[in-house]
Amino acid sequence: MPDTRDLQVLIESRMPIIAIEFHDEPQVLNVMQRLSKSVGKPLYHWTCVQGLMRLGFGFDMEGEAATEEPGEALKQIADLKQPSLLLLCDFHPYLKDPRIVRQIKEIALRHEHRAHTLVFLSHAFAIPPEWRGLALHFRPRFPRQDELLRIVREEAGIWARENQGQRVRTDTRSLNALVSNLGGLSQNEARRLARTAIVDDGAIDESDLPGINRARFQLMQMDSVLHYEYDTATWGEVGGLSQLKLWLDKRHPSHTAEGSTVQLDLPRGILLVGVQGAGKSLAAKAVAGVWHLPLLRLDMASLYNKFQGETERNMREALQVAETMAPCVLWLDELEKGMAQNLSDDGLSRRLLGSFLTWLAEHKSGVFVVATANQIQDLPPELVRKGRFDELFFVDLPRRAVREKILEIHLRKRGIDAKSFDLKALAEASTGFSGAELEQIIVAGLFQAQSEKVHL
Repeated sequence: MPDTRDLQVLIESRMPIIAIEFHDEPQVLNVMQRLSKSVGKPLYHWTCVQGLMRLGFGFDMEGEAATEEPGEALKQIADLKQPSLLLLCDFHPYLKDPRIVRQIKEIALRHEHRAHTLVFLSHAFAIPPEWRGLALHFRPRFPRQDELLRIVREEAGIWARENQGQRVRTDTRSLNALVSNLGGLSQNEARRLARTAIVDDGAIDESDLPGINRARFQLMQMDSVLHYEYDTATWGEVGGLSQLKLWLDKRHPSHTAEGSTVQLDLPRGILLVGVQGAGKSLAAKAVAGVWHLPLLRLDMASLYNKFQGETERNMREALQVAETMAPCVLWLDELEKGMAQNLSDDGLSRRLLGSFLTWLAEHKSGVFVVATANQIQDLPPELVRKGRFDELFFVDLPRRAVREKILEIHLRKRGIDAKSFDLKALAEASTGFSGAELEQIIVAGLFQAQSEKVHL
């Protein structure tokens, strides 16, 4: 939370209640202790375990009240004579009690006389409507790239001192990639992951990035709707789709970011439609694998929640996490399950579509969207019109030559020499088969060969 100055401005502007949604409690506590000195106010800290304590002066609250109870703690706060900063952690469950909400409001209303500032810190905090005009959210800014680079260099220096002066091995490209992939984390989280990348072998290289991305996504705790895909693919695993491969190769980040004198727009994404099993999902994985970017999959069906407003919130949070993970590939799987129009859902699908289209048109975060759909006729016209996605590709059943290539790929993946098979005859006999069906031919054939003890 590097924006200490912004928080100090809010305190000095006499805002009675500040809500901070942040998960790194030690970092916020450290910032509040510094602010206590800057603004000349004592700092009190409350949790439901330790109660209300005054920090930095070596003693707790006076009196015998059990301040672990929120109501008693608020009474003590209301009786404080000296203007103070009060950091209350994980207080959000108690706001279901209207008496607690009113107690806090009364403290805030007396701010002109007592000038207490209540700072609520939780992973999520909804400001009650009763506090309107008395409270606001403060959203911390995550470390910038130069701050993250400083953190990585500090950890490299620590490792060097602990290992008889050995220097951490790296190169500019790997170092910059690591720094980029630490974006969206707090200072402490970034420091821990940088340390993890270094201590294993005393080096920072591209082999560290998959583990860093997995850990970063887990720290964001969005795996209920958005999933981190550990396994990506390469173009060597994809048969056919030559036009898609050519289109994506021209927009490879390394091709467009370096040495260009023209200001190029960031590619926004593609829509893949076609028959089931034809390779759309594999193509989405290959985009991330070839571009060396983390792959996030948004299961459109899992967005929906029976509680009002939760579906839209799931969409907003998923897109926010994707932006935080940028640069990355966001795979919207079976798009029609989330965006198809439903007249019986009280306008939910329309709101979801509008929210997504607005984000797709306006975001500048380096998130490349790969959307897949089996039933294009179920998608609303405004989603598939020219300009929404950079390009739309139809993935059809493979032709004979492509079927031959797919069979060869799946044999090679299983350690079998494809030259010992008549692939042309197999491809000819499998007219009308999808890529997924061709793979199952190989799988079934291998089991049959094993049961008949045929040596391959």
